[in-house]
Amino acid sequence: MAEHLARLNPEQRMAVETLEGPVLVLAGAGTGKTRVLTTRFAHLLLTGRASPGQILAVTFTNKAAREMRERLAALLGRPVEGLWLGTFHALAARMLRRYAGLVGLDANFTILDADDQLRLLKQVMEAERIDAKRWPPPLLMGQIQRWKDRGEGPRAVTAAMAGDLAGGRLPALYSAYQARLKALNAADFGDLLMYMTEILRHNPDLLGQYHRQFRYLLVDEYQDTNVVQYLWLRLLAQAQHNICCVGDDDQSIYSWRGAEVENILRFEKDFPGAKVIRLERNYRSTAPILAAASALIAHNAGRLGKTLRPGSEARAPEASERVAVLSLWDSEEEARAVGERIEAWRRSGESLAEMAVLVRAGFQTRAFEERLITLGIPYRVIGGLRFYERAEIRDAIAYARLLVQPGDDLAFERIINVPRRGVGAVALRALHERARAADTPLTATAAALLAEGALRGRAGEGVRGLLAHLAIWRETLAREGHVMAMRALLDESGYTDMLRADKSPEAPGRLENLKEFIRALADFETLAGFLDHVALVMENEENTTSDKVSLMTLHAAKGLEFDNVFLPGWEEGVFPNPRALEEGGIKALEEERRLAYVGITRARKRVVILHAAQRRIYANWQDSIPSRFLDEIPEEWLARGGSASRQARPLPGTRGAVTAFPLHARAPTAKARGIVVGSRIFHQNFGHGTVVAAEDDRLEIAFDEAGTKHILDRFVEPA
Repeated sequence: MAEHLARLNPEQRMAVETLEGPVLVLAGAGTGKTRVLTTRFAHLLLTGRASPGQILAVTFTNKAAREMRERLAALLGRPVEGLWLGTFHALAARMLRRYAGLVGLDANFTILDADDQLRLLKQVMEAERIDAKRWPPPLLMGQIQRWKDRGEGPRAVTAAMAGDLAGGRLPALYSAYQARLKALNAADFGDLLMYMTEILRHNPDLLGQYHRQFRYLLVDEYQDTNVVQYLWLRLLAQAQHNICCVGDDDQSIYSWRGAEVENILRFEKDFPGAKVIRLERNYRSTAPILAAASALIAHNAGRLGKTLRPGSEARAPEASERVAVLSLWDSEEEARAVGERIEAWRRSGESLAEMAVLVRAGFQTRAFEERLITLGIPYRVIGGLRFYERAEIRDAIAYARLLVQPGDDLAFERIINVPRRGVGAVALRALHERARAADTPLTATAAALLAEGALRGRAGEGVRGLLAHLAIWRETLAREGHVMAMRALLDESGYTDMLRADKSPEAPGRLENLKEFIRALADFETLAGFLDHVALVMENEENTTSDKVSLMTLHAAKGLEFDNVFLPGWEEGVFPNPRALEEGGIKALEEERRLAYVGITRARKRVVILHAAQRRIYANWQDSIPSRFLDEIPEEWLARGGSASRQARPLPGTRGAVTAFPLHARAPTAKARGIVVGSRIFHQNFGHGTVVAAEDDRLEIAFDEAGTKHILDRFVEPA
């Protein structure tokens, strides 16, 4: 046997050696996908079936292309030149530079990044007199790029497809945007594949040249292809039919980026006579992890079907090796439970780099970040910023700083035009010059300029409104507390409306982050105390060690693996994501289930799934029930525990065997401690007072000396 084939199992060898005709390799998580793809490439070269320039190998990321190139060199014992190996965009750009003239471009065209695209679109909108406030450019650009992902140029877009976007004028705007790109001799990323697909369709002689050149096509992550990528590949493969696509329909989780799981599901229909080879031997995870993941994903109807099993025979699992499911009283205890296990495993000699916390949404990382900081455990946030570094959180903190300290010039400068209030560079310069001359804070300077009539027009109106609102919010802060004040501020300032108007894919997550910011406030007695805490968190020294816990979303975790994986927030209303279900129905539910499958299969040794009986929504606690996905995993593969766990009969009216536990039994409530309306209480800062009203965990207290305030019940004791 050839050396490069010796380390392959029978299914992997079949995927490597089946060289003629269309092949779909269904590669489950941890089954050696990259090894198969790279070895197949090497096999084509070593057997003389193709030279390096006769194989087109397509990946989704530069990292994957680089890894394949390095592995190929290792297998062959030398670097290989003349390869057509790269991402969809890189290969399409390489082709387009040869034939750019066919779409009205020069060969040295510029490829615009996302910022340049938006800036150009704004210019076109101004020329077309389309109101950027009414129709945010990111919203319109998102739709234009979706059309490009489907291979639909301006001529293919109808008024019905655009609806009322840009007042029904989006098709015309799209056309003007494309014309402006060509005038600049530029293309955006969406153009690269759209143009090349158009060129190949309308130039059969040119397509024939590529058919003669590329004898074999190799495609990685086929489940993530969008429509135009699919069309481009079909055109290139229609003569030889020697296309090998490697992918996993159970890991298709990027529909929001245009990925079409149907592309992989209909492979046999698209390529009659296709050979489907299933890689089901997993060399990463334990038997219980694989069994739990397979049982869960089997509930999806839209899949080709495969069952993961250990790569080698495994003994019957002990209870401690099963997937742990922890039922906890509340989200605070969830963060503590994760921190405790990380500490314990670290003390036993395990690496922090082999531990990961995978969340459904970015806002969930805050509680775990704070817990890890408290414990002194280094961590990294993969694929995003740390919670308090995110732009919307920094904006909210700047507003909070202004409530506490009106003379905070840095905070004032950050938010004076967020959301837009018409304060441009000229107005800001005038403010700074006057502030320096008078040696007064910017807020006082702004008030003085307004009184003198020196700050006029839209900028004057915007600043006047901001100063008036700041005074009102400070009154709310004194009267109703910091949680209510910041909720009012974010709503009444127009900040949340600004994010709601933003239709980019990131906007819903930014709104969720603001909700989590409000939840964080409720853990502190005062706004000043919260800001002190944030300052200490932000100043926390960045640990230079590479041994860190990884925090990330489930989407960001695809392709990664760790010894120990925590999956928190497995509750209805968190995971599956309710917004996804509202917008996509059954199809969206199946993608959420695939996301759960991805999460479980990231782990080699241990999976800990956590869910809480209560989560705080703003300042109040909301009851939660376990995610439906937990019902879909057989009990034989689970080890249940946690403070709220009780192996009992299912709750009446629930789906299947839901763990029964009392939903209201978190920390003792005020009522349980004898604190009711009329009770005398003591507060560490405000002293003695009388409870005049109570709702959920919030008390309205008339203090003897500090006046009436709203306080969370856990911050007071019976007098």
